Amino acid sequence: MPHIVVIGAGITGVTSAYELIKLGYQVTVIDRHLFPAMETSFANGGQLSACNAEVWNQKATVLKGIKWMSKKDAPLLLNPSFSLHKYRWLVEFLTHIKNYKANTIETVRLALLARQRLFEIAEKENISFDLEKRGILHMYHTEADYQIAKQVNDVLVEGKLERYAITPEEMKAIEPTLTGQYFGGYYTSSDATGDIHKYSVGLAEKTQQYGVIYRFGLDVVNVKYMQDKVIIHCKNSSENMHTDAKEYVEIEADAVLVCGGVGSYQLADMLGDRVNVYPVKGYSITVQLKDERSINNAPWVSLLDESAKIVTSRLGVDRLRVAGTAEFNGYNRDIRADRIQPLINWVNQNFDISTEHVIPWAGLRPMMPNMMPVVKQGNHSRVFYNTGHGHLGWTLSAATAVIISQEIAQKFPC
Repeated sequence: MPHIVVIGAGITGVTSAYELIKLGYQVTVIDRHLFPAMETSFANGGQLSACNAEVWNQKATVLKGIKWMSKKDAPLLLNPSFSLHKYRWLVEFLTHIKNYKANTIETVRLALLARQRLFEIAEKENISFDLEKRGILHMYHTEADYQIAKQVNDVLVEGKLERYAITPEEMKAIEPTLTGQYFGGYYTSSDATGDIHKYSVGLAEKTQQYGVIYRFGLDVVNVKYMQDKVIIHCKNSSENMHTDAKEYVEIEADAVLVCGGVGSYQLADMLGDRVNVYPVKGYSITVQLKDERSINNAPWVSLLDESAKIVTSRLGVDRLRVAGTAEFNGYNRDIRADRIQPLINWVNQNFDISTEHVIPWAGLRPMMPNMMPVVKQGNHSRVFYNTGHGHLGWTLSAATAVIISQEIAQKFPC
């Protein structure tokens, strides 16, 4: 029985472990944290959104980014300070503008496959994660935004997404809590929302029952290639304070699968590959709905406000997740008040609910310059990658986990 070591216990790592154990592999998952899904998979926007599959490689996005550089509360923020990694990434991003349509259509295809697989897993394994299959509603305030959205929608529909235009009256019929003025909208009834952390933890627990071993609190420091195996050298991470824990650990395996999120850039470099993941920070707030008025007036249908680049997801009766922004600021994980406040202001402007109790969060999206996930074998025959999903990690993970596990099965059959 071949042994596969998965590096990273976020959504892609846990989902990959599930697919591999189901194929009959021995699986060990390594993570620097003490629990699964503690980084980007902790408190994202909550959307399983094939309708958000459009890649960002457009001239319009670049122009908006330049315009927004001087605004601290802008949806997209670029720290202009020099970083070779950042500016190489940005240059490479520009070279993929020509692939905008093809990559968007391919992302839709992956998202539709992933959505079906995730629903299958959740039902089969009885995972509870505040799933709501109420669709996603895109809102547009101006005719100009709406006309751009029509062009985007044509591409998404070409990718076989069922998504259609609706009037402001239809928008408020779909989500009665809406109080703003809108030019129009687009609705994807088949999309869904849920709590990514609950799902990841629930699936991790199931994989443990099936035999996956989790080694938490370990940093990978080196991988040694042998003729018939790899040896992964680990040391205790800064979180692993157990006095009885060995400082260094060696784990032998037949192959290694990197699902390291924003750490994949450094891991790939260690393994002799180039995976140009850049950390693009996103922020979210979780509004605690503690009174009857807020519970009744918070939306149940997931929303995306195009002008503010903000999304919402209802997580059960008493929580509303609101997320947005893209910040190019290196590996900085600080939660900035001037980036959280626009999310709170947006809620106050659009809904009659209390924002007295709000939990802020920031996470780093592992984003490739072409906005496509890296799902492939590395330069070495015993190294594989399932990473770089950007803002669509949860949306795409169930599909890419199947793809990479099948590739591993071809190279290292059980």
